[in-house]
Amino acid sequence: MPYPRQHKAKIKQRILQSATDLFARYGFDRVSITEVMKCAKMTHGAFYTHFSSKEALYRESFGAALKRSRAARLMKGPFSIKNLMDLVGGYLKLDNSYDDETLAAPNAEAFLSNDIGNSNQEVKKLYEQSYLSLLKIFETRLKALTRLKSSPLQICETTIPEKSRAILACMVGALAIAKTINLEREREAILVAAQNQIFVILGLQGEALPS
Repeated sequence: MPYPRQHKAKIKQRILQSATDLFARYGFDRVSITEVMKCAKMTHGAFYTHFSSKEALYRESFGAALKRSRAARLMKGPFSIKNLMDLVGGYLKLDNSYDDETLAAPNAEAFLSNDIGNSNQEVKKLYEQSYLSLLKIFETRLKALTRLKSSPLQICETTIPEKSRAILACMVGALAIAKTINLEREREAILVAAQNQIFVILGLQGEALPS
């Protein structure tokens, strides 16, 4: 007797959840189909019922992380410095595992920090897509903030694209480096330094920053 469609959808989502967690932690090259299925507590043979290849699984995992994180960020409001800093603080985390309690997918930038320089064409294409989407989010946020009369941002609107690139580079670079360091104190110092540098980019040094 064939499984009902709802059951198949649940199985696929279970595989996708496990894959998203592993890809966000270790990147495309360091995750195997066997490991994904082991994490999902399923047999290896069940994989190809739902996905044609590891690239196809990565594409869906990446898309889910990007879509859900974009929606969460864009739904936050109103525009404020605290809101922006909360976003930055949320990005700069090493623990990007899937949280079953809140159903919050790992951040898309976790994928970015893991797959820098990956030669797989599918991965490179998705990497660029995620980068451009995150860049757009920051540009939109910063433009809205600079137009507020009460905004403490000390930046000119014409420099927003450049500053958005610098912020994203700080975040992704800091995560990539911190993940390779074993010393916990040094990892934390890297992330704090990146966050402080973002404050400088925004012209917020010396201001009363949100905690």
